[in-house]
Amino acid sequence: MKCPFCGSSEDKVIDSRASKEGDVIRRRRECLQCTQRFTSYERVEDPLPLVIKKDGSREFFDRHKILTGLKKACEKRPIPLTKLEEIEGAIEKRIIGLGMKEVNSSWIGEEIMSSLKELDKVAYVRFASVYRQFKDINDLMEEVKALFELREPRKPH
Repeated sequence: MKCPFCGSSEDKVIDSRASKEGDVIRRRRECLQCTQRFTSYERVEDPLPLVIKKDGSREFFDRHKILTGLKKACEKRPIPLTKLEEIEGAIEKRIIGLGMKEVNSSWIGEEIMSSLKELDKVAYVRFASVYRQFKDINDLMEEVKALFELREPRKPH
């Protein structure tokens, strides 16, 4: 493992821990050259499908794109990063669980929308406005109206 501080490839592992789910191992390392400590993560490389984009092109699945979209939708919202990482991990596991060689980007988008709808309504609307490419304010208003129609009625105090 190359040290991010000095570039040396000589280090020692100080501590190893498995994640709660058991799918990632976190290793604390110490560079033998500069004595700086850093963390590395080890995970099994699952056979991920190709993603079929709206224009028909295909690209390799990139888990970071999901997290980036979630972060943008949840910007300035009281949502911890760990929750977004959980959502990203759950979507990735569902994709792997499908056992398919290719998956439509629209399926991924709908999974993200479903997760955001449960997590935070503002983040959901933000993501929907980009994902569904609203043409005008009327499209946005229809989405918000549909969101409120699905909401449970408030109970009197």
